Amino acid sequence: MNVLILGSGGREHAFAWKIAKSSSCNNLFIAPGNAGTAEVGNNVEIDVNDFESIKKFTLSKGIEMVVVGPEDPLVNGIYDFFQEDEELQNISLIGPSKDGARLEGSKEFAKEFMIRHAIPTAKYQAFTKKNLEEGYEFLKSLDAPYVLKADGLAAGKGVLILDNLQEAKTELKAMVADAKFGNASSTVVIEEFLSGIELSVFVLTDGDSYKILPSAKDYKRIGEGDTGLNTGGMGAISPVPFADRFYIEKVEREIVKPTVEGLKKDGITYKGFIFIGLINVKGQPKVIEYNVRMGDPETEVVIPRIKSDLLNLLKGIDDGTFSEKDLNINDQAATTVMLVSKGYPQSYEKGEAISGIEDVTESIVFHAGTKNENEQLRTSGGRVIALTSFGENIEKALAKSFASAEKISFRGKYYRKDIGFDL
Repeated sequence: MNVLILGSGGREHAFAWKIAKSSSCNNLFIAPGNAGTAEVGNNVEIDVNDFESIKKFTLSKGIEMVVVGPEDPLVNGIYDFFQEDEELQNISLIGPSKDGARLEGSKEFAKEFMIRHAIPTAKYQAFTKKNLEEGYEFLKSLDAPYVLKADGLAAGKGVLILDNLQEAKTELKAMVADAKFGNASSTVVIEEFLSGIELSVFVLTDGDSYKILPSAKDYKRIGEGDTGLNTGGMGAISPVPFADRFYIEKVEREIVKPTVEGLKKDGITYKGFIFIGLINVKGQPKVIEYNVRMGDPETEVVIPRIKSDLLNLLKGIDDGTFSEKDLNINDQAATTVMLVSKGYPQSYEKGEAISGIEDVTESIVFHAGTKNENEQLRTSGGRVIALTSFGENIEKALAKSFASAEKISFRGKYYRKDIGFDL
């Protein structure tokens, strides 16, 4: 098969690394990719939201499958674009329809979906500038801390957790009336704060059957001890220790199955990954959010644990054989530690020279924000490199990732040395 992966981060490098191993893969392209994806496939300078250019390239190279990494093209309707074009409709596209992508594209839609299908989640209400005063009253009815979520996509920055009621009111006004996050926060979902340990469960579905991928937990805060600003993710571990077989069976029964069946009942076409962000509240899993693609950096810790041929699994989604495919998982623990640029997640320098990758022998190196410039590897993003290691337990896997982190150098390199501290 000729395969095109859309995206440029660590998630896409992990997909490319795994798909390139498949005996079914003939030619692999990544648009736009990074320095790491160039080692396992061919990078193509195409924007993930430039559907016409994607069409032209897909037809010119005989692409048979497109794997969509980030959420933007899914929310913008790339699945529908392919289905509505006679030249493209026979090409397999891994990702939900535009309607399905609303699970991530609209927090309000996702909450309504959960309530409609009796999927456990926090109580909530949605507000705009027209009913701002009602929003203030709803905040008063809740106990601190207060959770405010921009309804639309806000590049991972649209969720605020505030301890002070007055501050929550001020931020609500800033979001809906002053467009703090642009159009994304013209509607804001306010929900009750749930206390517990978070985890992520990933599902691959053809719209009828599904397979549950390994669980993972990522660490969003920049500072150790989960302090400081939210980031795209500073590391991840898999599996999550408390999420044993019995817990995952509960998640499947109360959340996964109702989600897949709910999509079908609502007439929503969904062929791809579902990221279910959960919180464990005294043994009861509740949904915090849905994403309609794999998470990052969780992909870098989940995909390496899949022993099965990923491309073969993805092929089954379109040809009707998905339910018959086996999903085999590596029993070892895996951990990912993210190396980031100084200043991230705020302003940071780009173009710093990277060295030492060739000295890493005990970890898989996934590139996130890198580029090759005159044969010199340089930083090109806030999150630069993800280091994934295996071990018989989380501690031993982490020791390898941390040792590998010390071997790689670039000016201003930073990483959290406490990934997995809370487990």
